[in-house]
Amino acid sequence: MRTRRKKLAENALVYGLLIAASMTVILPVLWMFSTALKTEQDVFSYPPKWVTDSMTWDAFIRIWTDYPFLNYFANSLIVVTLATAVSVFFSLLAGYGVSRFHFRGKGAFMTFLLVTQMFPSIMLLIPFYKIMTNLNLVNTLIGLVLTYISFTIPFCSWMMMGYFNTIPRDLDEAAYIDGCGKFRTFWNIVMPLTLPGIAATSIYAFIVGWNEYMFAQVLISNETMKTVPIGIGQLIGYYRIVWNDLMAAALVATIPLSLVFLVLQKYLISGLTAGAVKS
Repeated sequence: MRTRRKKLAENALVYGLLIAASMTVILPVLWMFSTALKTEQDVFSYPPKWVTDSMTWDAFIRIWTDYPFLNYFANSLIVVTLATAVSVFFSLLAGYGVSRFHFRGKGAFMTFLLVTQMFPSIMLLIPFYKIMTNLNLVNTLIGLVLTYISFTIPFCSWMMMGYFNTIPRDLDEAAYIDGCGKFRTFWNIVMPLTLPGIAATSIYAFIVGWNEYMFAQVLISNETMKTVPIGIGQLIGYYRIVWNDLMAAALVATIPLSLVFLVLQKYLISGLTAGAVKS
């Protein structure tokens, strides 16, 4: 009886902590949604209210009619999709090569990839701007794609290497015996087994690119080339902030990330934990 009560108490404590943590995340989002539905007068009313009598969807309409958010979304989708695809492709090759083959400088190569993640992004801002200026890639989406690729490939390569390490090498040897070459073994035998890892790295690369603000702000000054984070930042004026429009834009910007994560979350967890236990 005591064991059962102890178990119930432990479960209640765990669920209580989970509920508290969930509310910590959910309440700000609900307040953003409430603010987006308010009129500008209700936003500054005191005391603040969650629900008012004059709630409206006008803010969600204005971000498409009064601001070029459709253009911002198109730019972000193009840049992030291209950067994610290229990063995942080269990370697959790098992860498979490091996992399956022994070559001189292998440890130094992986250490180099890891070290690149240790520097704050602000340290790389001026060098990146100088390089892109010399290549005439400032104010171009291609320049932004190359920048995001350089951010995501190192960590994605480590993720894919960890996942490839969980796949038995016996499969490669069996494929070699059956006459498959190295590339065919990788493409037809090993790569289909890494779909969870591919999903995990894709989510990571997509999130990094979609949320990036600093480099996009510095490298892009042309209004037609700006991305969603820059567009949201521009809603903050020097003398006035339209909070309901800002909250509406921020909520709409989270929709692609939420959809990607909800669809592929199980693959993300599988990919991140791959290689944690050595068989």
